[in-house]
Amino acid sequence: MSTPGSGPALSASEERTWAMIAHVGVFIAAWFAMGFLCPLIIWLLFRGRSEFVRKNAVESLNFQISLLIYTAIAVVLVLITFGLGVLIIVPLIVIGAVAASSGQEYRYPLTLRFVR
Repeated sequence: MSTPGSGPALSASEERTWAMIAHVGVFIAAWFAMGFLCPLIIWLLFRGRSEFVRKNAVESLNFQISLLIYTAIAVVLVLITFGLGVLIIVPLIVIGAVAASSGQEYRYPLTLRFVR
């Protein structure tokens, strides 16, 4: 029984094709937020058959994993900053509404006065 990634060597044309797919195949997988799957599968299937394909698949895989990490960090930061914004803005709006209902004028802090 052969191990994954072993088999006959690839021709030069096959090497170029699979190396290219390791990079552009991520567009298809990215629709499912799984951009790393294509280079991972190519690496698993061809790592023992072509050093060129292995290097390209590894490079694409590392890039896709990095993007996944950066995206996760960005999502967390957006949620934190949006949450902080809501925690700051909503109370200010409520204070303004309460002041107006009491017959008082209210001026929001840090507001640029464009309209006079």
